[in-house]
Amino acid sequence: MSTIIEQVYASAGERVIIDTLELTCGAWDEPVFIVMGYEDVTAGTEDGRTVTFTAAPMSIELPKKTNAPNQTLRFAIDNVTGQAQRLIDQAIESEQRITLCFRRYLDSDLTLPAEPPFFATVLSGGCTGTTVQLDAGFYDLLNYAWPRDTYTATFAPGLKYL
Repeated sequence: MSTIIEQVYASAGERVIIDTLELTCGAWDEPVFIVMGYEDVTAGTEDGRTVTFTAAPMSIELPKKTNAPNQTLRFAIDNVTGQAQRLIDQAIESEQRITLCFRRYLDSDLTLPAEPPFFATVLSGGCTGTTVQLDAGFYDLLNYAWPRDTYTATFAPGLKYL
């Protein structure tokens, strides 16, 4: 983390923290870029792109910093149109994974995120009225099966003769 963002966290300074989300799915033509606020923001990403984040009334609940295996980022976006429902339906029908990238910027420097972004997979979500609520989680390494392949009679036919 940079010294500037640490100073902003420690004090009630004049700088403003800008939270953004990027939602990506293989079934969509292009990613969805959203910024928490009332004005669109054009900013640079860590991979050299310059993108415009669309302003939306949004609430984000960041995961707690613990050693729990399942950490969930929960967010809700208000005043959405039918476009959000269509995108969710496209992802469900195509059985494609929706990935989320959370970036935090400072208003004084929009060339790069103020701290490293983190990526998560959207686990669940839905639309109620004009609000979309989604839950995204990190990779659960502790509950992942090892070895990855499950040895069954279908996978390894010789097992039925043991």
